[in-house]
Amino acid sequence: MFLEIWYQCSMGTAPRDAAVTRFADMLAAMGAEPRLRIVRLLLAAHPTGMVAGELGSELDLPPSTLSHHLDRLKREGVVTVRRDKTFLWYTANTAALEDLLRFLYAECCTRNDACDPAHITPEDS
Repeated sequence: MFLEIWYQCSMGTAPRDAAVTRFADMLAAMGAEPRLRIVRLLLAAHPTGMVAGELGSELDLPPSTLSHHLDRLKREGVVTVRRDKTFLWYTANTAALEDLLRFLYAECCTRNDACDPAHITPEDS
């Protein structure tokens, strides 16, 4: 999908509405503070991920609230879940997040040079 968006951008045409809608939905899902914190924790725990109980403890969220946030992130493709016996392991959907970043990057850092990529990525220590 990224290549299709990139091609459309390079040809001067707008990305398909479906792609814009998909990425807007992903951004909206991460737009709530608890959900953004969840995504950051899951990225830090990549590739293993975290069980729901660990996430709840780390963020001090009751199970019902955590479940609501995880369902929204899962529905929009930001996180994935796998069952291991009685545990639900959540991981960041890095492929989808990379697509989102490429979509944004294609406009701001390549075609229009609005942002300098060196200012976005951390410097090597």
